[in-house]
This record gives sequence, C-alpha cells and structure tokens, in this order.
Amino acid sequence: MAQDITPITMPKFGLAMTEGKIAGWMVAPDTDIKTGDELVDIETSKITNTFESPVTGRLRRQVAANGETLPVGALIGVVADAAVSDADIDAFISRFQADFAATAGEAGTDAPVDEPVMVTVGSHTLRVHDRGTGEETPLVLIHGFGGDLKNWMLNHAALAQGRRVIAFDLPGHGGSSKDVGPGTLAFFAEVTAQLLAHLKLGRVHVLGHSLGGGIALTLAQMAPQSVASLTLIAPAGLGAQINMEFINGFIEADRVRTLQDVLKYLVHDKSLIGRRMADDVLRYKRLDGAEAALRTISAACFPNGRQGDDLRPVVEAADLPITLIWGHEDEILPVTGADGLPARIVRHILPDIGHMPQLEAASKVNTLVADFIKSPDLVKTP
Repeated sequence: MAQDITPITMPKFGLAMTEGKIAGWMVAPDTDIKTGDELVDIETSKITNTFESPVTGRLRRQVAANGETLPVGALIGVVADAAVSDADIDAFISRFQADFAATAGEAGTDAPVDEPVMVTVGSHTLRVHDRGTGEETPLVLIHGFGGDLKNWMLNHAALAQGRRVIAFDLPGHGGSSKDVGPGTLAFFAEVTAQLLAHLKLGRVHVLGHSLGGGIALTLAQMAPQSVASLTLIAPAGLGAQINMEFINGFIEADRVRTLQDVLKYLVHDKSLIGRRMADDVLRYKRLDGAEAALRTISAACFPNGRQGDDLRPVVEAADLPITLIWGHEDEILPVTGADGLPARIVRHILPDIGHMPQLEAASKVNTLVADFIKSPDLVKTP
C-alpha cells in the first residue's frame, strides 16, 4: 500500500536551511486536505513560514510533534487514503525513518554551516550572517527601519561570489539585542564600525537600504577610511519627507491583517505581501523591547513627522564612489530624494518598483551592485 501513502517531509525554504522546528500544526489528524492548504508552521533561525500541503488527501499522522526540530527531508507527516490501514502506515513510517537515517549517516556532518551567529560587540549582541570567501573587498549590508538581515535573502548569496558579504540585524531589530541607545543614525553607524573592527574588516563596500542608507552615509562621514564605496537603495537623509503612516502603522499594528496592510506600503506589487511575511514581522514586534526600540528610533530619526538628518552635504563632500538605486513608485521615501545630487553619482531609477527594489527587482539590483563594486576604479582592501 506504500503507493497510496504520501510522506510529508521537512521542506527547505532557503539555501542555508538545514533544519526546521514544528511551530504548530494547523490541521488535525484524519482531516481531509487539498493541495495548497496551510498545513503547518515551520520555524527556522531566519523565518517562520506556513508550509502548504503538496498533495490532496487525508492527513493521517502528525509524525513530528509541535516543538520538535528535525533536519530538512525528515518525515513530519503522512497523507493517505482512509482505506489504508494503520498497520500499513506504521510500516511505511518505519521504513522511511530507517532509510532516512541511513542516508543522513552517509552524508556525514562535514558540510560547512551557513547560518547566522550571535556576536557580542561592546554592550550589544548582534545576529550576523557572514557568507562567501575571496580576496575581493568585503561587502556589508545594512537593512532599514523594522527590517532585519532577511531583507537581503534574495541578494546575500548572489553577491557573495568571490568576496565575503556580511548582513546583520541592527540593534533593536531581528535577533539582535534591543538597546538602541538614543536611536540616532550616529549610534547605529558607531555600532556598525564596532562590528567591522570585531570582524577585523579594515575597509568594506557598504550597501544600505532606507534607514540603513542613512547609516551607511553617516558611517562614511565618521570613518571614511573604512568605506570603499556606497551603494544606497532609497536612502534616508536625502529629503525631509517620510511616510509616517507607514512608520506609525508599523509600530502600532498588533494584528496580522493590519500589519499586512501597512507592509504593502513597501512594495509596488502588493501581492508580494502575504500573511507569512506579516506573521514573521509580528513575531519580531512581540519580542521584549522591540516596540520600544522602534519608538525610540522613530522619535530620533523622524521628529515631527519629518526626517531629522540632512545627509546631502555628506554625499556632496564624500570622496568615494557612490551609486544610487531607487524605485520610481516608492511610497515610503519619495524618489525625488534622488534629484539634485552631484552628477558623478550614478542613479538607477527603476520603474514600477516600490521602496524595496532588492525584493521586487532582486536580479536587477544584484547585477547593479555586483557590477558597481567590481569596477576597477574602486579601491581594494589594503
């Protein structure tokens, strides 16, 4: 009867995923399900996703219990017709587990771990994902307000070809500690400089998005010797306007549907914002200290509903290569922020793209960044 039994196995949501935790089954045993039905929430170190049923049938067994962590490919459930006996299902499970254990043993455990790690920098604990190797100047990725290193999930591995690429959660965000001090761009730039020193990175390319772009500019102003180039995606600090409906809505939202509507400001293609993304953000916001951190940052960076830092003088005075990427349909920081900058700064205005080009036009952004930082006129690490 094995041909009438379908195993449900731990999925692999990303290249770096090696295991997942059963955060919660959404379907009880002996329930009829259809392909695409939400089956189980699975938590990884990066994200919590709802796994949808790959088949139509009856969920006969929840082999993995809530809270159990299993490697990718492990058996978590069994779908079978009601006519299949319990004895046949028991036998199927036994055979699957034996075969999987043998395969896992053959694979060994020598594969390098490609997961974020926790790093202590001064009084802060930062979640850091360091990928790639090579002789080229490393690249550091700085996310925006309310984001985390997962904001680069479509860019990180692609850019880590021949060089180290380091993404991290800013203080107050993601898995990092939640003390944000005064919440200013200067504070975050100082923490970034401390991280570079901790990682023994003397000089790096910096890619910053939104608030992270403002942090990147501030870092270049504070420690110009450490920044080889700046790639700025819809950066803060180039205009006064900021969509406070997004900022305040992001802080205040305590329901998935409400947050989902707020997150739609981030993109031009609203279909990209699903329940899973809102679920993940809501889990972060419920961490101790997360909401207070966001309020502190908002008060420091967006006083009176306007951007508090004018970084245009930094751009104009900077003696390093800078390129700018901006979605033409940005609803958070208007694309007019790209106007009036020095002609030496190459601007890439992407049509039909919102505030997160690295998500909506990942391939295009990856190409632009890779081409820019490998330009022969950029200074390599001494």
